Amino acid sequence: MQLFRSVPALALAGIFLLGPAVAEEAAPFTDAQRKAIEGIVKDYLVKNPDVLQEAIAEGERRAQETQRLAQAAALKDSREALVNSPHGIVAGNPAGDITVVEFFDYNCGYCRKAFGDVQALIKSDPKLRVVLKDFPVLGAESLEASKVALAAKLQLKPEKMFEFHAKLLESKGRINAEKALAVGKELGADVERLKKDAQGPEVKAALAENVGLGDKLSLSGTPAFVIGDEILPGAVGVDAMRKTINDVRQCGHASC
Repeated sequence: MQLFRSVPALALAGIFLLGPAVAEEAAPFTDAQRKAIEGIVKDYLVKNPDVLQEAIAEGERRAQETQRLAQAAALKDSREALVNSPHGIVAGNPAGDITVVEFFDYNCGYCRKAFGDVQALIKSDPKLRVVLKDFPVLGAESLEASKVALAAKLQLKPEKMFEFHAKLLESKGRINAEKALAVGKELGADVERLKKDAQGPEVKAALAENVGLGDKLSLSGTPAFVIGDEILPGAVGVDAMRKTINDVRQCGHASC
């Protein structure tokens, strides 16, 4: 960072760096003094805009670091609910050594794109366990579809449930309760029971848990993948996900 070169600027820097302690000990500035200080600050920043840019960049870096630390703490605190909650759809190897958690919305175009990556990972990695969590953030139709999907989980076996998930994600147009019920019926679920269970306490508890986890992890959209100690937002691609999985296997962290 460029150094202050003028005596007034150095004095001003001292005021900002020492902060409240100086303010408590020194007499209050007069209006004329305040205007003079404001003029010094404005003049310096106009002549040295790189200082302001560096300050903004540093502020953004600190904010990102704060968010990263908060997410790391939230991941650690939520590990059990993320990986072993009874509300998620489990795919791949149920006893796998690495678990990938995905938060998704049935009406999310990027989730549909990322589903191919999830399928490829499961197919190529026999030791991979995948947990899919309904996170309906894209409106009432998404919420309706998620309620039916979570109700279907109460009837269908895990392999059928993953097929349900695939069929619904691969459907064209907006996904809603009607489409979810049709897929459930196709796979052998009792439609009337689906309708009843979709409004029941188990489905409400599942959605509340998923939404609570998403808020705690500061998720801003879907898809969002949790692999080891890292959150990968968006459809990052199969190569990036595979690298993170391999790193977790190698050193226990998302980046070795």
